[in-house]
Amino acid sequence: MDDEWHDVLAKGDLDPELPEPVKAAGRAIALFVVDDRIYATDCYCSHMRARLTDGYVEGDTVECPLHQSRFHIPTGRVLGSPATRDIRTFETRVDAGRILVRVPTRRSA
Repeated sequence: MDDEWHDVLAKGDLDPELPEPVKAAGRAIALFVVDDRIYATDCYCSHMRARLTDGYVEGDTVECPLHQSRFHIPTGRVLGSPATRDIRTFETRVDAGRILVRVPTRRSA
């Protein structure tokens, strides 16, 4: 549904060398550029909730600034301890020069 897509930032305001913290649907999200593609993940490490946008990015991985847990940016998969839980990832798209992030709405079963 279109109401799940949230406009978070002008594409021109995203530095391809630095992660960018944004908010979508009240959720803290980190934007990353990897190989000219824009990715969105949870902004916080699944271990101790440090901001991943303050971490170290190398290629397609981000390292938490607190305890050096590592995550694969495109999939959110944890690659290095002490974290044991993956981080959530979100779809992104660019429309009219704006970055949109899809944050699914919660539905009752």
